Amino acid sequence: MSDQEKSLGDSIEKKVSANSFEKSLEESGHAETSETSVNIFDRWAAKLNAETKGVDLVLDDEKTDSSIWNAASMWLSANLVIATFSLGALGVTVFGLSFFQCIMVIIFFSLLGASTVAFFSIFGCRLGLRQMIVSKYLLGNYGMRIFAFINMIACVGWGAVNIMASAQLLNIVNNGALPPWAGCLILVVCTIFVTFFGYHVIHMYERWSWIPNMAIFIAIICRMSMAGTFTWGETKGGQTTAGNVLSFGGTVFGYATGWTTYASDYTVYQPRNANSFRIFFGVLGGLLFPLIFTLILGAACATGTLTDDNWQQLYQEKAVGGLVYSILVQDSLHGFGQFLCVLLALSTVANNIPNMYSIAMSAQAFSSYLKKVPRVLWTICGNFVTLAICIPAYYHFESVMENFMNLIGYYLAIYESMCLSQHLIWNRGRWSAYDYENYMDKRAYPVGIAAIFGFCCGVAGVVLGMNQQWYSGVIATQIGERGGDIGFELGASFAFVGFNLMRPLEIKYLGR
Repeated sequence: MSDQEKSLGDSIEKKVSANSFEKSLEESGHAETSETSVNIFDRWAAKLNAETKGVDLVLDDEKTDSSIWNAASMWLSANLVIATFSLGALGVTVFGLSFFQCIMVIIFFSLLGASTVAFFSIFGCRLGLRQMIVSKYLLGNYGMRIFAFINMIACVGWGAVNIMASAQLLNIVNNGALPPWAGCLILVVCTIFVTFFGYHVIHMYERWSWIPNMAIFIAIICRMSMAGTFTWGETKGGQTTAGNVLSFGGTVFGYATGWTTYASDYTVYQPRNANSFRIFFGVLGGLLFPLIFTLILGAACATGTLTDDNWQQLYQEKAVGGLVYSILVQDSLHGFGQFLCVLLALSTVANNIPNMYSIAMSAQAFSSYLKKVPRVLWTICGNFVTLAICIPAYYHFESVMENFMNLIGYYLAIYESMCLSQHLIWNRGRWSAYDYENYMDKRAYPVGIAAIFGFCCGVAGVVLGMNQQWYSGVIATQIGERGGDIGFELGASFAFVGFNLMRPLEIKYLGR
């Protein structure tokens, strides 16, 4: 056989193979896999018109959500909640910063953290793949698994931290009659109810759930102003303040950027030709407004603990629940204030929905065996694991929230550093570099050796720069009396260097 005939034969064979794959992909897409269709949980979910699709490719004819408001309001509602308010309060009560310093930290680190969420949201439109599957193309098959596993843990952690703030508020409103476990259970059940139905119902819920929360926060602003307890505080300089600024900044960054590993999950049904700038700035606006507004409001209200002894006592006893209660109920709106507190406590549902929806995507991406477990079941299990964790952690809210947000910031900074390197440096920002239709074929993306090496380098950077109650790195301890947390900055830097040193070797010897 001549070389020309051989080449022609290879070409025909490839086309036949590609056509066969596309055919099987379409069949699996419309039925959302035959394996899923016979599953009892998915049959049950389908009867209730719930989404049964997991991490499979979203085909063009399924991309029917063209509303930019859906993409933006998703994050507007998820961040206009009491958990965000609680985090803002830490700037004053834990890190001892003035209100002006809190504002500067909140604006800068929120913008830094939210930008990556907005950027990776574009991938959902273009590729029709969930964020963890997108990560295969950026970090490789094995590199992705590291972050999918961490992401499952993080989803549960997010849920626990968010629920604790609301449970405190429900407990104090009922004068202790509603035990912490009962408050946590109520919020978990509400979250399961919404996440069960999937993408479209989630977007519908998030489109409107921000409205009562905004009304409550406006009421808090009015009552805070009338109470006359606000103070700008004393703006101090020095190394200790610098350390506190960095530590609070790391906490804010971790909260703002925490949605990055979910980003494309909530834009996969957007058209493939959607305007990238429109998606980016729509999502960025939907993130920044509630983040900056609610974090600053939390910091402003926390200054009242410095001027009012009763507020300080309630905050020490019931954390942020006590602070909100003192503003809205005591010598304030009384019964109506209690009603507003209950509504604000329920706002946590909007924040927990993305976590409990995306935990299924991370689990299914982690292993082909876990993919066989329906999304609905992962959602239910994730919520009850969250319940088991948040009840004992309820009594240590401040330390748990601070430490958790920093840990989130560490691993996400490493993730973002390597993903951006792959897309912007090695793929040169070209969408044609992503063979998304062959997302099940391991030959379509890197192995992940560079990502594993980069991750190890990033962890080394984090260990040097982290400043937690249980451990402070060598570099972190050099910043002021209490140390300063620069774990996410060093983690991102070390991961960037390690990944980009190893990536050309991975391409040279493994070919992808």
